[in-house]
Amino acid sequence: QVQLVESGGGSVQAGGSLRLSCAASGRPFSSNTMGWFRQAPGKEREFVAAISRSDGSTYYADSVKGRFTISRDNAKNTVYLQMNNLKPEDTAVYFCAARSILRPISITLSDYDYWGQGTQVTVSS
Repeated sequence: QVQLVESGGGSVQAGGSLRLSCAASGRPFSSNTMGWFRQAPGKEREFVAAISRSDGSTYYADSVKGRFTISRDNAKNTVYLQMNNLKPEDTAVYFCAARSILRPISITLSDYDYWGQGTQVTVSS
């Protein structure tokens, strides 16, 4: 079992930056592929970014590529999402997620087994 707790959300003007953190506990963090998803009001939850458990390879949704950066610190059991040049369309609840141990990187929501409670990000124009 993996427990995930997100933090770092808030309100920012367009063009600003935020860094989200996700603290994991309950199992060896380094064995889990980690991902960030988001859900805007009235919309389905969508993939944002993922980072592999092994070589640190990353994958991004086209909508955030070049603006967002996912990273992980295995010593701190934490994954981050640095969000720069934020746009109003980035407004959503952001969720951290983990795959089961030793599973490869994925952009598919249903591949993730553990979820945080979410943190709100609001970008005003």
